[in-house]
Amino acid sequence: MPNLSQLTSYHRLQTVEVKIGDLLLGNGNPIRVQTMTTTDTMNTIATVEQAIRCIEAGAELVRITAPSKNEAHNLLEIKNELRKRGYTTPLVADIHFTPNAAEIAARIIEKVRVNPGNYADKKNFKFIEYTDAAYVEEIDRIRERFTPLVKICKEYGTAMRIGTNHGSLSDRIMSRYGDSAMGMVESAMEFLRVARDESYHNIILSMKSSNPLVMVQAYRLLIDTMQNEFGICYPLHLGVTEAGDGEDGRIKSAIGIGTLLEDGIGDTIRVSLTEDPEFEIPVCKDLVNRYAKNNSSSHVPLIEKLSYSPFEYKRRESIAVENIGARQVPVVIADLSRVDKIVPDNLQSIGYTYDVETDKWAISDAAADYVYTGAKKIDFALPGTLKNIVWSSVWDNSSESYFPIFELEEFLNAKTKSSRINFVVVDCYSNPSQLENQSALLTEIAADKTVVFCLKSGNANAMQSVRRKFIEFSDLGIANPVILMTNSSLNTPDEHLIHFATETGALLLDGMGDGICLGFKGEQHVDNAQVKGRTYLPVKDVYQFTNNTAFSILQATRTRISKTEYISCPSCGRTLFDLQETTAKIRSVTNHLKGVKIAIMGCIVNGPGEMADADFGYVGSGPGKITLYRGKEVVKKSVDSDIAVEELVQLLKDSDAWVEPS
Repeated sequence: MPNLSQLTSYHRLQTVEVKIGDLLLGNGNPIRVQTMTTTDTMNTIATVEQAIRCIEAGAELVRITAPSKNEAHNLLEIKNELRKRGYTTPLVADIHFTPNAAEIAARIIEKVRVNPGNYADKKNFKFIEYTDAAYVEEIDRIRERFTPLVKICKEYGTAMRIGTNHGSLSDRIMSRYGDSAMGMVESAMEFLRVARDESYHNIILSMKSSNPLVMVQAYRLLIDTMQNEFGICYPLHLGVTEAGDGEDGRIKSAIGIGTLLEDGIGDTIRVSLTEDPEFEIPVCKDLVNRYAKNNSSSHVPLIEKLSYSPFEYKRRESIAVENIGARQVPVVIADLSRVDKIVPDNLQSIGYTYDVETDKWAISDAAADYVYTGAKKIDFALPGTLKNIVWSSVWDNSSESYFPIFELEEFLNAKTKSSRINFVVVDCYSNPSQLENQSALLTEIAADKTVVFCLKSGNANAMQSVRRKFIEFSDLGIANPVILMTNSSLNTPDEHLIHFATETGALLLDGMGDGICLGFKGEQHVDNAQVKGRTYLPVKDVYQFTNNTAFSILQATRTRISKTEYISCPSCGRTLFDLQETTAKIRSVTNHLKGVKIAIMGCIVNGPGEMADADFGYVGSGPGKITLYRGKEVVKKSVDSDIAVEELVQLLKDSDAWVEPS
């Protein structure tokens, strides 16, 4: 876990320097970006050409699966062909169940990745009771199995990643530590201790999960454990497993990876998307580029003590103001303040569709709870429970659907206020002139139990500034609900997604925030514009984009569920069917099943273990064959892939998880 100064200002966590071929990683070196090929490793030319596309997109390491000795041997052919074509990018062998393959690969390429959950253990989902003596014997067995690889890596100068995955914790670890972040940490530490006993330190570690909350907590615990036990920290590879595709995959990855990068944690990253691997690299770059400059505000006071635990989730306790705060799900506020005149059609972009013939509104599961319109009031009857937020200067108490928003001192001097909800904007340390006596003002305003605070910051380290204000609220005993206000001044959709997801997701993962409002700074959007091949966000799509992004962030942080969740692996050379096509097909028939979690896994390595907490699983079990799961239970084996999606739908129906699409 970073020290307290890292929670208010950005600087990198100090880690050991590791050499991977000619690439240096950790110890303040640039954050390296990487990806993994999806081709059959035995197809040398296809793998080489895909690796080249990744390298030319900006990958600094390329990982290739080696599920058996044959693929491990073929890594030499792949490496030689790449070198012949002039590419010297380090290669990484991805190993799971086959130590022999790892020992072959370690003599050939620059780095091997092993998963401690299945390198020396097996997973049968069985609880095993161990005496302390019996557990020590198990550790000795791991040492005997793992030490030969460590010695080979040390002899050949090969780097190693000890990569723990939440979904593939062994029965042994699960039996002793449970399905927990601490179990993930201990799984890696067992292997790290063996390596250190052999004086081998060319090691990177990772703590991956499809749930960003589990992932973030595991990395923080790992850092804390290494620092307490060794006094040093090894470099960290960051990633969210099975993030999926499209916007959801990018948002989930940005929340997990970005939360840690915000605190200076992470030396290399991989964004695991169910897309061609070269498309992962621009997303990685967008994440890393946020930290190219060390920008922190000197106005943010240091933290003397932490008012919450970074190792466990506990939502900040707040009072309820109408439907905001307490135990209620976070609300979404849509910003339509730039629309000149709002008509019913404008509300379609935020989840409300008006039918003229029936004079009725259809309301989606991702419909905003409030709409902010600045100086303009909506002059038609609002649908459902939608409420309008306007500037206090134009607000009046003539309708129950309208609420005012104030600046801090403006609220204290206001002659008229709402008797139900008053939104009050608080700048978090970016305006030095507002810092004097602000704590006293906040305490006075917080005494009004109709107040909902809206926190924002213009600092480069905005998330840390807002987090510091939450800690100040705790110190002052302020329990009013808080809306997270995040604006983006970036350009492309991916950049906006990453900015919004990182800034707000990091706070939501720590239990901070009772709602979110996303918006833009400046005129950032032009129709159909492309700059250097990157498509910019059309004006007409801005409001739907921010509304969908807000709900996707809440979904990814598990704070508000509004749609189906897909846990989809990024594919690799082990994949036994067309993962992208199958994922799209499954989405098309199940995307109306709000709250259901469906895992789509390319092979047995990523399922059932990697499915983690999915409700249902669709897992490749052989060429053209699928195994269907309900939770961790196998329901149907060897289903022909031509009918497997239909069989999945039938399983959903049999399990009472199906509703007919409307």
